[in-house]
Amino acid sequence: MSSPGSRAVAPPPDPGLLSLYDRALPEVYGYLLARCGQRALAEDLTAETFLAAVRAEADGAAPTTVPWLIGTARHKLVDHWRRLEREQRGLRLLDGGDQHTEDPWDDELDSLRAQQVLGQLSPGHRAALTLRYLDDLPVSQVAGHLGRTLHATEALLVRARTAFRRLYESTEQPGGAP
Repeated sequence: MSSPGSRAVAPPPDPGLLSLYDRALPEVYGYLLARCGQRALAEDLTAETFLAAVRAEADGAAPTTVPWLIGTARHKLVDHWRRLEREQRGLRLLDGGDQHTEDPWDDELDSLRAQQVLGQLSPGHRAALTLRYLDDLPVSQVAGHLGRTLHATEALLVRARTAFRRLYESTEQPGGAP
């Protein structure tokens, strides 16, 4: 029995969840960092992902797999992009090919340039392109993650690819080469 001024002590964390954390942390963080390109954001979303796992365990639906955590991380990233899109939409209202080169280093520079361009797109375009081309999800699943109809998602992808292409072609390559 506890005294009136004392606080209840929470039970120790489940050793299975701690083991899952140790195994999955590099994969979840790596997944998020590769898609958002920002360490601080990837760290925050990784923390949110594992907090969701703790909540699920407390609710009796404890996740036991890395794929569950990766799926949760994907949802956290999409939610982040949705929030950004809403914020940018609000601010706007207030303001009224697959190519391979012979040199692997060129491919790396192209990848860095593509990541830079992707980071400059609107959150909606970034989310659609990331889910479709980096996560390799079919358009129907992209639509589900974004809360859009299939046709609206197809149109969004067309606009996002056009915006990406336009920005990619207008930017300099890393190192100053046009």
